[in-house]
Amino acid sequence: MSATIALLGQPNSGKSTVFNALTGLRQHVGNWPGKTVEKKEGTFTRNGKEYAVADLPGSYSLTANSDEEVITRDFIESGKADVVCILADSSQLERSLYMMADYAGINVPSFLVLNMADVAKEQGKTINAAALEEKLGIPVIQISATDSKKYDSFFAAMDRAITQKSVINISGLEAALSKVEGYESIKELIPEGSVKNVSSMWLGVKAIENDKLVVDQLKEALSESTLGQVDALRKTSGGALATGNSKFVWIDELLDGVLEEKKEKVSISKLDKLYLSPVWGKPAVILTILLGLIGSFIPALPLMGVGSAIGALKGPVANALAGAGVSDTLIALICGVIIQSFAYIFQMLGFVFGVLLVFGLLEEVGVMARISYVFDNTMAKLGLQGKSVMPFLVSFGCTMGGAAGSRVIDNWGQKVLTIALAWAVPCGAAWSVIPMLSALFFGPGAVLVIIAILATMLLHMWVTARVFGGKLVKREDRFGMIMELPPYHKPKWGALFRYVLGRTKDTFFRVSKVVLLVCTLFWLLSYSFVPGADPVLFKIGKVIEPVTRVFGMGWKLFMAFIASSVGKEGALGVISALFTDGSFYTAFSDAMSGAARDANLGTLLLANVSKPEALAFIFAITFNMPCVVALAATYQETASAKWTARIAAYYTAGALILSAVVYHIGLLIW
Repeated sequence: MSATIALLGQPNSGKSTVFNALTGLRQHVGNWPGKTVEKKEGTFTRNGKEYAVADLPGSYSLTANSDEEVITRDFIESGKADVVCILADSSQLERSLYMMADYAGINVPSFLVLNMADVAKEQGKTINAAALEEKLGIPVIQISATDSKKYDSFFAAMDRAITQKSVINISGLEAALSKVEGYESIKELIPEGSVKNVSSMWLGVKAIENDKLVVDQLKEALSESTLGQVDALRKTSGGALATGNSKFVWIDELLDGVLEEKKEKVSISKLDKLYLSPVWGKPAVILTILLGLIGSFIPALPLMGVGSAIGALKGPVANALAGAGVSDTLIALICGVIIQSFAYIFQMLGFVFGVLLVFGLLEEVGVMARISYVFDNTMAKLGLQGKSVMPFLVSFGCTMGGAAGSRVIDNWGQKVLTIALAWAVPCGAAWSVIPMLSALFFGPGAVLVIIAILATMLLHMWVTARVFGGKLVKREDRFGMIMELPPYHKPKWGALFRYVLGRTKDTFFRVSKVVLLVCTLFWLLSYSFVPGADPVLFKIGKVIEPVTRVFGMGWKLFMAFIASSVGKEGALGVISALFTDGSFYTAFSDAMSGAARDANLGTLLLANVSKPEALAFIFAITFNMPCVVALAATYQETASAKWTARIAAYYTAGALILSAVVYHIGLLIW
């Protein structure tokens, strides 16, 4: 490997765009060891040499307050990177350069990329990159990262930084820091080289900011008496507020003579007058998301068609295998699990592709920032950001799409909490079942049942936020968004499609593992390996019926409840099979295929299920785990098996508790 390049920058600085442009499909996504933070690495070849690229987690500084910041720091300090590419947003340069100011003092070769040059130009901003380079002492270039054909200046800057081993000139920053009380004395107490790859200036600043990792490093590097002096000085220095002010003073000095802005009268666009209206803003946002949700089905259709085509192979493959003398058990495994699983995955994957494309487009043109802004105060009541409203609304169509949509949330705890709350939103499959069952048993009263479900959904989300919120988003860490609304601009279609295709591919591989594992487990429990013998689930159901009655469900309804965790429509297939003594295994297979319901299902239900039981069953399947694909998508986005299992167990238990409560209320009514 010729060299390793680390991409460093704040969220939305364009790191992922640069990463995708450099690596294309030669990338893989995993997790940092022992962490839930996503790890993106890839390679690219240039002039016959192969380079490695690490997309470091986006964060606003390098102070060790979060896993993202600790991981980024450790990677840079370890010397694994031969050069660090620092990215900043040209359109919001003063704020975006704070990461560079926080990095200054780390002795690893670096170069600065001022991204989004096209947006800055639209704003009337002119940046003299050469003048900034002279002040900083490292290569500085200005590009539009979405234009992957114009990376010559990027590669030239990278080569210069590696060859010259250029590090940031920190003399101006030190002059600004000299006004911080105690800084000069602290720096003198910390010898150069105390910690590998970082200067005494950087260590002194982080000590003042009470960076726990630096304090621990200084405990090992300094004598006890020297450390005591440092501790005494930093406690009276003004902390991170004082050092932060000094960094911004330095940034202002750097931009003096570098950044020129045309003073133009600020005007609000017609769209912003609508989106930012206190009266029409929220309705406009909701309508935009719903239209986006509907529009996402258009690009989803080809992949959904692939899923249907794969599902159609079951019959021919089964016949061919039977003709070749393959055992019925193996045929059932291949056709009922493997082929059907991939058919289901591709159908759901199509929707994810559509959601990522449509909502990626909204983010690309600047609409997503408005959506986030409008709902930020509302979502803050649940400990979330305004961005969380999009996954909630998308989940009315598909929970998997809602989970994938949470990718726009840059705080891990808020992302997981958003997904946990999105599970409470009944998806499109649930809405295909709820009205039918409600109308069958309650006639005109079905409207009241649906209203009760929507009210329960809101209550469920509020309770879930209280249950998980304290662990995922500590009260002192809860924050809304501090952001400048970006100008509207034309999308870069090439970059958008590269991003969407890359994430869809990653979703496919991760989701496939979980879906195949869970569906194989259901198959083992529902398949009868001995002709005439009852499958394991059948036996378990009969044994636990005294317990399931507490929840208002006989064992047959309870088995249908379990099937609803594979797919909501499948619950009706299981009911049909059990009440007509059909194949239990076939019913569970139909849970994924969405096979047509028995024409006599209504008659079967009315003859065997009471109104209280029906009401309990409706609530149970509505608020049960959405489906196995939603489970897989949750695992992919949270990158945590523990939290995925915790959310699944919570919803399963919650659905049963709701079922029991509703059943006993039903007994009082009927």
